[in-house]
Amino acid sequence: MDLDLRKLRYFVAVAEKLHFGRAAEQLHIAQPVLSRQIRALEQDLGAPLLTRDSHGVVLTDAGRQLLSDAGPLLAAAHAARRRVSVAARGSQRLMVGFRAGIAVAPAVQQFASRHPDVLVDVQRIEADEQASMLLDGRIDIGYVRLPIDEAGLRVAPLFAEPRVAVLPAGHRLADKEEVTEADLAGELLVWHADTSTQPTRRPHPNAGYAVRGVDETLEHVAAGRGISFLARSATVFYSHPDVVYVPIPDLAPDQVCLAVAASRTSPVVDDFFTAAQATAEITAECGNYEMWRLGSDAGSQHG
Repeated sequence: MDLDLRKLRYFVAVAEKLHFGRAAEQLHIAQPVLSRQIRALEQDLGAPLLTRDSHGVVLTDAGRQLLSDAGPLLAAAHAARRRVSVAARGSQRLMVGFRAGIAVAPAVQQFASRHPDVLVDVQRIEADEQASMLLDGRIDIGYVRLPIDEAGLRVAPLFAEPRVAVLPAGHRLADKEEVTEADLAGELLVWHADTSTQPTRRPHPNAGYAVRGVDETLEHVAAGRGISFLARSATVFYSHPDVVYVPIPDLAPDQVCLAVAASRTSPVVDDFFTAAQATAEITAECGNYEMWRLGSDAGSQHG
């Protein structure tokens, strides 16, 4: 039996609040109606999703699994409605995701010169969501950084960029031209969600701070809570008065790729893929992220 998205939305409301009354208020339906819908969903799936006792509502193992799967399913349905709505208005829209520090403007400009009828939106994404946003349709194509779970995706390398150590301004090595991983052995680390930005020798899991995104990384480093590692583009796109960037050549470079869902077939997506590859090559020839505008101009001439 097909999964009923309305019942799934009802289930998510109950699972998040663990209270039928509050979930019913949020959904603007009567509580008995909500209870019947959840029971019907359990019958559809052939598994109990919630247990109810004197202490309240608790998710079963099946319920926890469904809650984990529900977000991408509902997001994909919303994305499909959005694309249909845009198509019904006789226009086209392309949603491009990008990781922090990656300049997407050159590709957007080159693509727009060939597809003036397509509106390109851009959205920054984080490491822990780059695969899911491609698979559930929230973005059509993404500039991603490895590692990424490639299951269900088509991934093509664009370029690699060196890493830098992110140090507090008063750090003992802040004035060095470059450092090695050995120089930083034993330092407290600010852990970024993207494990590829970390050194090969890992500290104890509790020896540092977990962060999500470049902005959080810089704030923790500036506060003296540890050091971190980022792709070199951070030195161009992000600055902080209490943070310095120092090259660390012995770390493997950061790999930037293009990714699209393998099931996504669209000439528009394919054309943007081509534009992104062409402008990435030009940017690499320039050898400097601050010169991406020059790369864009050259890309238009080559196009």
